[in-house]
Amino acid sequence: MHMSKKNLIVSLLLYIISAGLSFAVFSYSAKDSLASNDPKATPTQDSEQTLLGSLLTIDPNEPKDQACPLNGAYYTLTEKNAWEQRRPLYVMIENTPDSRPQSGLSRADVVFEAVAEGGVTRFGALFYCAAQYQDLTLAPVRSARSYFVDWASGFNLPMYVHVGGANLAGPADALAQIREYGWEGENDINQFSVGYPTFVRNYNRIPGKEIATEHTMETTTEGLWKVAADRGWTGTTPERTVARKTIPAASWLSAYEGWTFEDEQAATGTTSKIAYDFWSGYNEYSVEWNYDLSSDSYKRSNGGEIQFDLNNNEQLASKNVVILFTTEKGPIDEKKHMLYTTTGRGKALIFKHGQTPIEANWVKEDREAELKFVDLRGKPVALARGQVWISVLATNSAVNY
Repeated sequence: MHMSKKNLIVSLLLYIISAGLSFAVFSYSAKDSLASNDPKATPTQDSEQTLLGSLLTIDPNEPKDQACPLNGAYYTLTEKNAWEQRRPLYVMIENTPDSRPQSGLSRADVVFEAVAEGGVTRFGALFYCAAQYQDLTLAPVRSARSYFVDWASGFNLPMYVHVGGANLAGPADALAQIREYGWEGENDINQFSVGYPTFVRNYNRIPGKEIATEHTMETTTEGLWKVAADRGWTGTTPERTVARKTIPAASWLSAYEGWTFEDEQAATGTTSKIAYDFWSGYNEYSVEWNYDLSSDSYKRSNGGEIQFDLNNNEQLASKNVVILFTTEKGPIDEKKHMLYTTTGRGKALIFKHGQTPIEANWVKEDREAELKFVDLRGKPVALARGQVWISVLATNSAVNY
């Protein structure tokens, strides 16, 4: 009887060891399988090819005479018919050195850039017009911040895409604000509630570079729009109450006014470089734009290195560089969260065509009001047609040009 108990104990120990080894092998294999994905692969590819973007074919002879409502760039009627069925995507993308190069930023229509915490900048990128004819990989997706939520609010309920968010009680609690605004049932696409396969961790997203888990989250434009369509979030915004007023359901376009854009204008190239820091001493986030006369755009470097898009190896370039000055507060808590004044008015510098910058003001009447740029007489500033990049700096920050 004594020997039988001993054998039983040995058998149990062997079983436990075997189970543990099996779990470890399975866990490693699962991670290795995910990591082995081609970094350019589409994690949400639909085998039935039913996604709108997968079916969109552009005739190279079709005229580009339809202005993008976000940045004024011209596209075909085919592309316009596609974007009218949707609302824009406003995607949180990180900018730590380990996350670079990012995927998708070269095809964003508008980009907001501000400090997320501890001097580390983050992007809120709008994808709409330029993303209609291709399924763009977007990475790495990161968490929500309250001021990016406020800026997104001015674009008439875009799909707000993020991986969780600041959630400490207080004025920087972005997740509480998203709930308060009712976004969870209208336009919020949080990886925590959506998950795989719309979002996937790609440990090999940057070939030859080992990166930590927080820099690996990928998604795609078509995958995100599919989630929106499955939830009934199409190109029509729902009926909602704002400031005690009921706003009826309407197409996204009919309720969005947008910025003023100029007719074609010849480049002049008198201002060749723009340089600024978000925080002094944080050189990894220093920004420099060099004007390129041939493309009439400003080409971007970050932290002293050319910043490019992993999707296409293109250097990031924008037709408009807007410096928005506002009040900065923080860090306000142990997570080093920041706050920026997002409503009211303040100063701005607007660079386009290589010209001396326009001294302007930004105006945003309330959270849901559109952000506007006006000259010193209060008239709308006409932006160049093409990507608009907005860097948000603390009041009195130095900009060299």
